[in-house]
Amino acid sequence: MKKILSIFGTRPEAIKMCPLVKGLEKEADIESIVCVTAQHREMLDQVLDLFQVKPDYDLNIMLPNQTLGQITARILSGIEEVLIKEKPDMVLVHGDTSTSFTSALAAFYNQIPVGHVEAGLRSFDKMSPWPEEMNRTLTGRIADLHFSPTVKNRNNLISEGIKADTIALTGNTVIDALKMFIDPDFKFEDSLLDSLDFEKEKIITITAHRRENLGDPMRNIFRAIKRLVEDFGVRVIYPIHLNPKVRQVADEVFGTMDKVHLIEPLTYAPFANLMDRSYLIMTDSGGLQEEAPALGKPVLVLRKETERPEAIEAGTVMLAGIDEETIYNMAKELIINQEAYDQMSNAVNPYGDGTAVEKTIKAIKDYFKI
Repeated sequence: MKKILSIFGTRPEAIKMCPLVKGLEKEADIESIVCVTAQHREMLDQVLDLFQVKPDYDLNIMLPNQTLGQITARILSGIEEVLIKEKPDMVLVHGDTSTSFTSALAAFYNQIPVGHVEAGLRSFDKMSPWPEEMNRTLTGRIADLHFSPTVKNRNNLISEGIKADTIALTGNTVIDALKMFIDPDFKFEDSLLDSLDFEKEKIITITAHRRENLGDPMRNIFRAIKRLVEDFGVRVIYPIHLNPKVRQVADEVFGTMDKVHLIEPLTYAPFANLMDRSYLIMTDSGGLQEEAPALGKPVLVLRKETERPEAIEAGTVMLAGIDEETIYNMAKELIINQEAYDQMSNAVNPYGDGTAVEKTIKAIKDYFKI
């Protein structure tokens, strides 16, 4: 019996780690323990409830106006107490958050092996996305076992001196999560979403919240989207981020446009089904670059770079940047050119077939020879 401690703290981490936690729970020779830091409190709890995952430890580390240094210190201290008490055989962390890097560091200080889920993503710019690029790079230096979604991710690690026999090619666990909740008969609780005619209208779902896009870059993004609505009559659904700086710019640019709907953030199941029924996804998020292609939805990435270049190479994603004209013209082409749209929507998703959990657990069991 091996004790595996899974640690996560944000909504995106929870979406990608909960399928793995549920898989670990089914293994007779693994004792699965869960610790959350609650970097995202309300949004994290929604995902935990959806997957029916009850953490064994909840550090609840967030305080108003904390700096990254303060967050890191609170996580490091809290995780160490859990590690000393539980003495796990392995700690699993995910991706590129402060929770991931700090938890890996705490495990290293206590000489506990670390498994890194979604390992090997790189933008090769330590300041963008910030602080995520350094979080995942440093976590990769600490980790003993790496679960890479794609061949390119694996090759990134090998180029950094990571031994190939410590890397498992798994696909991305978010595809496992999607398969659990997409439902053609899904009913939205939100009356607006439930009333939309997704068959007759071209509905674009957008998300935009990244720190580096705040201010003029976000203003450019929103202006391009406003023009698309005015020129082509598309309808936009924007589950808007809680950050008041994001909301201020959205209110400034969109005003009271009839076909731009600023709605509160959605829980995972309705958001996944909204993506599934949308015509196009426009986002500065990382995870949506993996999820939307699995649903056959083209993605325009509203950033200057992406740590998911395999999606661009596969043709499921295009990098639109933060220039108003570029964003407008790339989206316009997908709205008016059916051939271009079909080419993207029918491209093969590079992030796997929804068996990442199975492959990850196999790699853990192989590591321990159980």
